Amino acid sequence: MSIIEKMTKIINDGDSAGAEHLIHDDYQFPMHSSGKKLSKADVIKWVGMKDVHKEKVRVLFENDEVGFEHAFVSFKDGNKEAVMTYYKFKDGKVVHQETGATKLPK
Repeated sequence: MSIIEKMTKIINDGDSAGAEHLIHDDYQFPMHSSGKKLSKADVIKWVGMKDVHKEKVRVLFENDEVGFEHAFVSFKDGNKEAVMTYYKFKDGKVVHQETGATKLPK
């Protein structure tokens, strides 16, 4: 299973322990809409909330250094988005993540 496939399963399952294992300690996730950066602890907490479900995930490219995916994402509040994600890997873990999202009708 690829790193992106593992991350998708962890998110969909709300697996905080899996996130702790797969996310690098130096992890950063810049939130372009707010200017904030999420840390490893922030994302582990978010995963545990089971706020999001990813479907129709397509791994567009992945090697030992980077990965790109496209997915349809549904949130508990009913919002839906088409999301493109860029991942950077270090030591077999996710060390950096950025997303671009397009809102979809509910």
